[in-house]
Order: sequence, then structure tokens, then C-alpha cells
Amino acid sequence: MPLMIYNSLSDKLEEFKPIHEGKVNMYVCGPTVYNYIHIGNARPVIFYDMLKRYLTFLGYDVTYASNITDVDDKIIKKAIEENKTEHEIASFYENAFFEAVKKVGSNKPDIIPHATDYIEEMINFIQKLVDAGYAYESNGDVYFRVSKVADYGCLSNQVSEDLNQGARISINDNKENPLDFALWKKTDEGIKWNSPFGMGRPGWHTECVVMNHKLFNGEIDIHGGGMDLKFPHHENEIAQCEALYHHHLAKYWIHVGRLDLQGAKMSKSLGNCLYVKDLNSTKDGMILRCLILFAPYRSIISYSEALKEQYEKEYEKWQRAYKQALYELQFNNVIEDAIDEKYINEFKEFMNQDFNVQNVLTVINNIIKEMNTSLRAKKYTQLAIVKNTLKTILDVLGISLFVEPMTDEQLNVYKAWQEARANKDFAKADIYRLKLSEWNIL
Repeated sequence: MPLMIYNSLSDKLEEFKPIHEGKVNMYVCGPTVYNYIHIGNARPVIFYDMLKRYLTFLGYDVTYASNITDVDDKIIKKAIEENKTEHEIASFYENAFFEAVKKVGSNKPDIIPHATDYIEEMINFIQKLVDAGYAYESNGDVYFRVSKVADYGCLSNQVSEDLNQGARISINDNKENPLDFALWKKTDEGIKWNSPFGMGRPGWHTECVVMNHKLFNGEIDIHGGGMDLKFPHHENEIAQCEALYHHHLAKYWIHVGRLDLQGAKMSKSLGNCLYVKDLNSTKDGMILRCLILFAPYRSIISYSEALKEQYEKEYEKWQRAYKQALYELQFNNVIEDAIDEKYINEFKEFMNQDFNVQNVLTVINNIIKEMNTSLRAKKYTQLAIVKNTLKTILDVLGISLFVEPMTDEQLNVYKAWQEARANKDFAKADIYRLKLSEWNIL
């Protein structure tokens, strides 16, 4: 079965066919670095990391870019509050962000463009929009004329007349149309740059379009982000791209649902956030990763302690089974590199159904059952094959069980423990067992 992906732009499932055979260019909107990220912010970090891993597993050469927004009103405000420069604030929280990325088991993107490195390109881009009649200056600001783009609203499946409803569109006398959005903002406060329009800084909606074009020089395969970015941010990206480049920026648009806290949207301003930095361990990061990955990616997740405990039990079950299998295989000196293609094909079949993770979870648990059955029956070759298969699938999902082979010293004690048990020398066995427990082998 070919890979089928729900494309937000067409509002339907489509077979994935990259623009250039065998190669995938993917861009995901990254963080505005003014604060620590909460577990809701971690959802796209985890999903798109998994997406890159899976596309790579299918044999694609994937280039994954995700930006850092290091100029923004929130950064400027934080810098003023803390009597620091915007660069100091952005640098601190960018480092914190990548610590969080690591904690939830994700890799850094291949390319990490920073908005402030592309200011000149943004100014030139905005000037071209003005020259082409798609943008206009007003009292030092520059706005995009939404009315000039015939299919504005194509991503959020709305017509311009309806977009005012439910959208945060401020009343601004400088605008020709309430839907027009800022490309350049005049500012007297905080970091600013000189431009043909006066001192100011670029608007958020322009940054990703410019960086995309600079990095990939044309339409990309996948553009992603959270569901909350669909309108207005991604809609406005498309509008600017259509105006100058005559395409929709990306062939496939993928959006990830929110992660709420017990039914309420997490908000830093409301103070109802659980921060990734406060997770106690890398194991907690993996449990969060499982909780996020095994939910339908376009649906809202309502996080709770009960839900976390559910996935903690699943994770510990996998960890326990894998550990027992690995150590018994070491003890019996069984070396086998094969994997079970039946399970791999099932995994691919479900993943190719727009990432049908609920059925993938069933596949994993079926593998765990077979591992336990093979262990009890002492079918060590089959145990090794299903153990390898489990690791292959979990590696694609980015889930680590943090189980390493025993060292020579540990293996010797393990063998002594097994021998003592076989000889019914329970006093010795208890001594060895205590040592193995200290090492977290048992």
C-alpha cells in the first residue's frame, strides 16, 4: 500500500508523491524563543521527528528544516522586563528548547534557520510585493492586500467574507481591509532594522516564506505545524507565495492537533502549563512521546495523570520484555540479525494509512506477546528475531527503552546467578540477584 497522507490543502487523503523522486524537503514552523516550551508545544516536535524517521525508513532522502523565530514582540517584551538584549533572551530559550527536544527523544532538524539571519531577504521580498501591488505602506507599516489573492482561504477552506468570524483581526485604521496582515512593523521599541519603509522589523507571516524560498528555491513537499497555525499564519504564507512565486509553497500541508490539559487549552499567559523541562527523567520524556505518538495526530489529546499512567504501564511492559529477551540471548550466546518481515509489513501498512498509530500499537503488543512466548519456550532464535523487529519499529518511532547489553562483569554475575538457581543454591542466588538488581539488570 502506498503512503497516504491527509493533505490540509486539499482536505482529503492523497497518495504521497514527492516533487523529486526519492527526495523529500520538509519545513515545519518552529518556536518563538521567549519562554520554555510546555508539553503541548512538544507535540509537533515529536510528530515531525517521527515523520522524518518514517520517510527515511521508507528510503527517502529527507531534508528537514525548522526555523527559530528570534525576533518578536514577546521576545522584545521579555528583554525589556529582564533588562537584557533580545539576542540574550532568544539564545537562552533556544538552548532550553533544544534541551527539551532531546528530552522527548527527538533529533534536531537538519537545517535550523533563524529569522534574524534573513532580514535583508525579507526586506527585499516585501519591496517586491509592494512593487507588484500586493502590498502597501501605511504610516510606516506595510500590509499585504488579501483581496489581490483569488483563493485566499484555500487552506482553512473559508471564503474571505467568512474569515473575520472567529479570527483575531484587530481593528486598525491603517489597513485597507481588516484581513490585511502586517509584512513590516514600524517600531520605536526594541530591536529594529532600517528599510525603505523606515525603522522596524518584519512580520511573523513573512519570515517562513522567505526562509523557505532561500533554503529550497521553490515549492517544497511538506509544510507542517500545529493546527492553530493553519489560519492565519499558514494561510498568509500561501498568499504571499502565490503573489510572487505562483504556487502554494508546499505540495502537502500537514497539521497536528493540540494537546490540552484536562480538557483546557494550555496557555503560558493563563499559567496552566506543564513544561517539558520539569519532566523528571528521560523515561518521562519517552512516556510523553508514546502518549503523543499513539494518539491520532490530527485529534486533540486531553492530557491527564491517568492517561500518563496508562502509557507508563505500556512502556514499562515493553522495557521489561525487551530487557529479559536481550539478557537471555546474551546468556545463551545467541546472535541473530534477522527481523520478522510479517510484523514490519503490518507496521508499514498501518503507518501508510495516514499514520494509523492505534493499529501500530497493537502490532507492538503482539510482538511483545510473541517475545514472551518464545522466551518461555526457550526458542531463542525466534526470540532474537522478534526482539530485533521490536527495536526496528521503536527506532522508527524514536522510542528508546534505555536497555543496554550487559558488560562482561554483569554477564558473569548473571551466569553465576543462573547456575546457582539451577543448583538450588538459593543463598548464593540471592547474593547474585541483589547485585544484578543494583545494576538494574533484574
